[in-house]
Amino acid sequence: MTARPAQRVPTWLLVLLPMGLAALWLMAPASRAEAPVDTTFWLGTLVLGALAVAGIRRLAGLEGRQVYATLTAAVFGVWVVYFWQLLTVALEVPQVLLPAPWLILQSLLDELPRLGNDFLQTVVKAVLIGWTLGCSLGFLVAIAIDRLPFLQRGLLPIASLTSTIPLVGVAPIAVMWFGFDWPSKAAVVVLMTFFPMLVSTLAGLQASSRLERELMHSYAASYGRTLWSLRLPVAVPFMIGALKVNATLALIGAIVAEFFGSPTSGLGFRISTEATKMNMTLVWAAVVVAAVAGSVAYALLVALERRIAFWHPSVRGKK
Repeated sequence: MTARPAQRVPTWLLVLLPMGLAALWLMAPASRAEAPVDTTFWLGTLVLGALAVAGIRRLAGLEGRQVYATLTAAVFGVWVVYFWQLLTVALEVPQVLLPAPWLILQSLLDELPRLGNDFLQTVVKAVLIGWTLGCSLGFLVAIAIDRLPFLQRGLLPIASLTSTIPLVGVAPIAVMWFGFDWPSKAAVVVLMTFFPMLVSTLAGLQASSRLERELMHSYAASYGRTLWSLRLPVAVPFMIGALKVNATLALIGAIVAEFFGSPTSGLGFRISTEATKMNMTLVWAAVVVAAVAGSVAYALLVALERRIAFWHPSVRGKK
């Protein structure tokens, strides 16, 4: 077997050197809209793009630890933001169409107290409470249907009906029932997260093999013991998958629900009102807050999955 040839350029150099050149390229007059965009600017930008792709490909090719995948995603994100900043400034793109990342960051810092209050209203209250209630209700109904099979013919069709109700139709109704504050948004989130958790839990409870269930029966194990010792552990990956999906659905549902009635705070309220004022930098700042909140929630659930479902093949191979 022939050995692989050694890489001539170290990975760290292939990643960091283009970033240093990119920082210098931002100082160019054309990059700061102080000179017209010419052929030199486009050639330099294309060279930077090629170097960025080479560095990302080298990082993506590293195998072994999970940190390499995280680092690859981070470097890719940095380059996306960089070219966003470079091109919007150099081409003088109107802020109404697409503001530069630096302007969005400035708006985020300037409006941090107000956006923090919006985050509290939308994420901490509506999303977190609605997500917890919706997932818990879906889990309990799945256990009831599994324990009493006759409920499957009655409850499951009704539960599936809830997943077909359009969000734009139920949000105004929830506002009329629960008021303009966060409980109406939490009710929408409950409705959106209930069915995915129900279906995933039922699929997980049925994932254990017939031989395993017969073994538990031969030990005279009760339904509760079989559920706790066999079926729930097998269903854990399915339930965590539903939790991850619902984390995104809950955030989207709460923000959209705030378009149809909200107090003077909330990420959806901020996006809606500032968009009518053409204050797009603040709109993008609110979008960034929502995106970061959703990403952090997803990352926490992935970490939870690695802790409690470490035995599953999809998790066992990750470090």
